[in-house]
Amino acid sequence: MTTESVQTKTKDFLGHPGGLSTLFLTEMWERMSYYGMRAMLVLFMTASIQEGGLAITVASATAIYGLYTGSVYLMGLPGGWMADRLIGGQQAVWYGGIIIMCGHIVLAIPNDYTFFIGLILVVLGTGLLKPNIGALVGQLYSSDDKRRDSGYTLYYLGINLGSVIGYTVCGYLRINFGWHWAFGAAAVGMGIGLIMYKKTLIKLEGAGAEPTVRLSPKAAKISWSVIGLFLLAVTVVAYMLMNNLMAFNAVVVAQKFAILATVLFLGYFAAIFFLGNNSPNEKRQLGALFLVCIASIFFWTGFEQAGSSLNLFGQNYTDRIIGTFEIPPEWLQSANSMFIVILSPFFAAMWINMAKKMITPSYGLKCAVGLIIMASGFLVMFFAAQVAATGLKVAPYWLIATYFLHTVGELCLSPVALSAVSKLSPRRFAGQMMGVFVLTYSIGNVVAGLLAGNFDPNKVEDMPSLYLQISLFTISIGIVIFLFTFKTKKWEKLADHQDENRDGAIEQPFN
Repeated sequence: MTTESVQTKTKDFLGHPGGLSTLFLTEMWERMSYYGMRAMLVLFMTASIQEGGLAITVASATAIYGLYTGSVYLMGLPGGWMADRLIGGQQAVWYGGIIIMCGHIVLAIPNDYTFFIGLILVVLGTGLLKPNIGALVGQLYSSDDKRRDSGYTLYYLGINLGSVIGYTVCGYLRINFGWHWAFGAAAVGMGIGLIMYKKTLIKLEGAGAEPTVRLSPKAAKISWSVIGLFLLAVTVVAYMLMNNLMAFNAVVVAQKFAILATVLFLGYFAAIFFLGNNSPNEKRQLGALFLVCIASIFFWTGFEQAGSSLNLFGQNYTDRIIGTFEIPPEWLQSANSMFIVILSPFFAAMWINMAKKMITPSYGLKCAVGLIIMASGFLVMFFAAQVAATGLKVAPYWLIATYFLHTVGELCLSPVALSAVSKLSPRRFAGQMMGVFVLTYSIGNVVAGLLAGNFDPNKVEDMPSLYLQISLFTISIGIVIFLFTFKTKKWEKLADHQDENRDGAIEQPFN
């Protein structure tokens, strides 16, 4: 095929580079597999043996859930490094997708002993695929291409369409055919994504085909040796878990994971702040960014109750019968993705119109508002849990209202926080600070799993107070962050007047 024909073929995807269609569809099917399986995970682990589940306690199941989701984000750090230094983004996405598919196939096998192997494979594959497919989107555009933001909006739409498909398909199969058929559907979804990726790979026109900075042969050999030792250690641990040769207390492990991730976050942030040769203005900007990071941790701690405590509430205490049809609890979780698709254009227009009127809330203020709105969703659950405590099942609109408030909070905080990282980080540390920021997702997810362990289905009378505590505590954090923004707003404005003489400084000592 000639270069001319390739270029003609690759320029037609809603006015964007043709490669965006490749990444859009690949990510859509990957997210279908991820969210489809994620929606069932806690339900499967807590289901009785007679129902085909693992009969794990709620505390252990939600801790495992938190470890799983937290590890996905943590593994994104080495996954991104491997693409940048060893194999390139294209291969990282391809091999990551294969590993994910194998993980779902293992989960589809009706053998409880292989459960942890399936989870580990999905974690490793997602850590390799997820950060790099997002990076490939950016590589399709030149630095001055004004279509970039619109391209990422389309890409984000693919994520949410995939999650809706995953919730719908896997939820239906789980109810009507059983757990392992649903896990198998996740594998099929990832398989479809891989086929589409391979068949349309030419549309990327070389983006991510090679590492951005290839290591020397000696350094590469050492790196592959370290990776091999890590995979060997993971294999040994999986084997010991399969054969009950190692004690595994999920709650204790999750607690240690949360501590480790927090120490990594604080340590790396402090190192860049104190040892990064930053100017006084850059240190102030990092101070403002730290506030955004704290908001992110607490936001995801609450938001990620969707797959754990709120998921169990949807299964056990929500009236899901319409006529003779039972709504799968997984379908209720799709409300978040649907609301994102519906509300995103309104939020984008709102920020633009506010800017035109010279109303520019600070990053910290937007994050504080998003955190408070998300926390108000648990006030809704407080009233819903009071009804459930009387022995009655509640209508689905209680959960739908909660997910609506969580989505509004997400749209206020999540894209704003990512923008804050790119703008407030010293330019020579921009990539590393994005990696540090990803740790806030990991911390929030694992703490969310630990927090969800307090929601014991046998103690429904305790649920109203637990939801109220989460709401009031998180609102309090949001108010504290809001008060701090009166100071940090001035620091954020310094990002518009960075000392140009420092832009070209060498990134040290953390390369």
